[in-house]
Amino acid sequence: EAVQERFFRPYFLQAPGDMVAHEGRLCRLDCKVSGLPTPDLTWLLNGKPVLPDGTHKMLVRETGVHSLLIDPLSQNDAGTYTCLATNKTGQNSFSLELTVVVKKAPMFLEKLQNCGVPEGYPVRLECRVVGMPPPIFYWKKDNETIPSNRERMSMHQDTTGYVCLLIQPAKKADAGWYTLSAKNEAGIVSCTARLDIYAQWHRQIPQPIKLRPGGNRYANLTSQGLDIFPTFPTTESPMLFSSPSQKVVESEEL
Repeated sequence: EAVQERFFRPYFLQAPGDMVAHEGRLCRLDCKVSGLPTPDLTWLLNGKPVLPDGTHKMLVRETGVHSLLIDPLSQNDAGTYTCLATNKTGQNSFSLELTVVVKKAPMFLEKLQNCGVPEGYPVRLECRVVGMPPPIFYWKKDNETIPSNRERMSMHQDTTGYVCLLIQPAKKADAGWYTLSAKNEAGIVSCTARLDIYAQWHRQIPQPIKLRPGGNRYANLTSQGLDIFPTFPTTESPMLFSSPSQKVVESEEL
């Protein structure tokens, strides 16, 4: 009995959607297709065939996954990609939009500023940096890298480019020059600022000045007939620096 051969139109079991990729990196478009006989695949960019070259490669894995590899990705690779699968029974296709994010070297919108705080107070060293891809940050104090788990220090950043080194509480040993470096594939930038830590001076309240009784001390002078009262104040009405005419003030330390 003759065996009748069956044919199946191409059908995509797996296909990627719209993608965003970074310039200079590897971009991979994967798909999986079924059909009998095994379909042939063609990739198009904006309606034009994508040909294999130094940066574009077409691969087929044993699992039946077809891949278009672009490495490194450039701005010219952005656009609408269409994958055509064709065999003797017909063809099928899918399309996606590839957006290429252009690399930009890090740039400071706000730099670190010199600052000083009293010892024991918290301090923030902060700035804003933008770049694409988002940069990686490195903190240094006096040219020595600050580890991320250093005691009393924590590092923070957000998606808007805000970067902060928080020290709480600040100690005298924290004074010095701090440098932040921001690095990505497009370049590196750094800025440096000075942090000063001030000692907390406690005001000392002066001890009250005590006057010794004048009778005993000046008894000899009085017995000699000298009038000492215009010169020395009495204990009943002491004059403690109350006027420039004050002549003598006696304390326990004299």
